[in-house]
Formats: sequence, structure tokens, C-alpha cells
Amino acid sequence: MTKQFYLNHSKIDVLFKQNKDDFCVTEVPLYEFSGEGEHLVIKIRKKDLATWDAIEILANFLGCRPRDIGYAGLKDKNALTIQSISVHKQYEEKLKSFEHKNIKILGTTYHNNKIKVGHLKGNNFFIRLKRVTVPEGRKIEQVLKTIAQNGIPNYFGFQRFGNDGDNYIKGKEIIDGTRTEKRRNLKQMYVNAYQSFLFNSWLSSRIELSKLISAFEPKEIFEKVNLPLDIVKNMKKQAHPFKLLQGDLMSHYPFGKIFYVEDMTVEAEKFNLKDRVATGLLAGKRVKRAEGLALNYEQNFDESTGEDGARRFSWVFPTDIESNYKEDKNWFELQFFLPKGSYATEVISELIH
Repeated sequence: MTKQFYLNHSKIDVLFKQNKDDFCVTEVPLYEFSGEGEHLVIKIRKKDLATWDAIEILANFLGCRPRDIGYAGLKDKNALTIQSISVHKQYEEKLKSFEHKNIKILGTTYHNNKIKVGHLKGNNFFIRLKRVTVPEGRKIEQVLKTIAQNGIPNYFGFQRFGNDGDNYIKGKEIIDGTRTEKRRNLKQMYVNAYQSFLFNSWLSSRIELSKLISAFEPKEIFEKVNLPLDIVKNMKKQAHPFKLLQGDLMSHYPFGKIFYVEDMTVEAEKFNLKDRVATGLLAGKRVKRAEGLALNYEQNFDESTGEDGARRFSWVFPTDIESNYKEDKNWFELQFFLPKGSYATEVISELIH
């Protein structure tokens, strides 16, 4: 599965390993916990464990079911992660004696309701790149400035596609009826992976179109793609490297209602100001489709999947970006915030190609 980068710099040859020392994630809750209520909120720090692994360990210790423990989002196994989970406060006393080499309880509070999937604003990341020479460090700084200004494509990361990267193939086979999977959770995971593959493919095609618009004169573009000349000229004027199309479904950023592009000039200006972004399709039932010219591109990546569909931001804007180059160790350290559903590994992918 190939993806188009939107930035044109050459590969930056550094070492990035996703592990507890070089990849740290801190969850940012959607809301402040009230400090009262029947649910105990537990802030944990874990390493070398997926969220589900940590939940199962805690459930076994407390004597409850894993599903009795609430969480906002799943965190990587190969990382040091800090997140909040919740359980009924009847288990508070027993929790005081909990010890595990890979899980540390950082604190507790109370809240009125169980934490649920999606109760998440986003995540703060700390990432360390190694074997970074002085020239490469300068190059990374320059690319980071561009990313801070323009954001990045909101691709699904490799984690979405399984250890072998082929979960989407299994999903396609399930949809086509050539594979059966009796376990509902696995079936849904495979089909979701195929939805993600279609989204990534659509986004890559739109970035390819955007780069074509940026690189050539309107008449040359008109001859290469099936777009009206006046539309091409309008797209050429858009300041952001990702070009909007008539009929794109936009969403206010970082959250808000979905609506169709009518005045491309106005929407492109607001997109460039990070006020809204175009959305892409997660193919399925009960979901709005793009219209007009945008639909011409979207429908090439639209299939009946049997699952509910959704719209996903095509673009995201990392914020709170900080960096520190340690010349004595050839380390480049960076920190940034991403909204929920976005992948820090895609920031690194766009950064170092």
C-alpha cells in the first residue's frame, strides 16, 4: 500500500524505533473529571502492554470483568503511555494493594460516569529520533516549520492494518464472501481495516491531484485531468497544498458540523486558517457522500462494506510543536499534540519520508 507524501523533500536517514524510551504518549481527556461520583478514575502509566492487556491484568486483580473497566482510547503496546481508565469505586480499597512491573498507578479521582470510547480530546506525544547528524537536524527543523503551518494528511497508520499489514485484504475477502470469520470482533476489525485502506487510497489520490495542480500551469492540468479550466484556475489559487474540490464535504475543525463546499474560495481560505477541513469517506451504510467533482474522486473508493460508514478528517494540524536537538548524542527530540483518531507515526512518516 503506497501513500503520497505532500512534502517534496528527500528521505531523511535517521533511526526511529517505537519503544518505551523513544515513544511516549499522554492522553488528554475530553473533559475534566468532576472529583465526585460512583466511578473511580485511575490514571495509569504502562509500558510494553496494549491497553487491552493492561485492562485484563487490572480486571483479574480486582475480580471484575474487563468490560466493567472504561477507557477512552487504545494506546500502543510499543510505547510508554499515560491514560485514564475507570471502574466502579467499590474496587478502590482493593486497588491500593495493586502492583505490576509494567503498570504504575499515578493517581485516582472520581467521576459521575464511566469513561467511554471517544471521551478523548487527543494525545500529547514525545518522540526521539536517533543517529541524526547536524545537517539532518537542520532539515528536520525546516520540515517541522512547514508541518506546523500546513498540517499533515490524516492517513491511518500502519497499526490499523495488523502486524503483517494485510488485515485489509482479509476485510475485502470477507466483504466479497471468499472468507468467513465467525468471531464478530475480528470480522469487524478486518472490515474496518479495508475501510481504512479505501480512505488512505482516496487521500493519496487527492494529494496526487493537489501536487499536479501546484506543479503545472492551468492549461497543462486541464489537458491531464478531467476538470473544467475555471475550476483548475480556482484550485491553483488556493494557498494550502491540499486543494479543495467543488462538492467536498467539509467539517469545522477540530469538531463541528459537516457541510458541502459551495464557495471554494471562501472555504479554501478558512481551511488554510485551520478553521475547517475536507473530510474523506469511510465506506459503508448511513453516511453522507460528496457531491459533484469531489464525488467523481470519492466514488472510486466507495464500496458496500456491510458496516456503518463515517466521515474522517482528510487533514490534521499538529499543535504545541517543540523540538530539541542534542548534538552530543545525535538525538532529535520532538513533542506535539494531535486530536483523537490521528497517528503520531504519520507525522514521523511525513517528516522523514
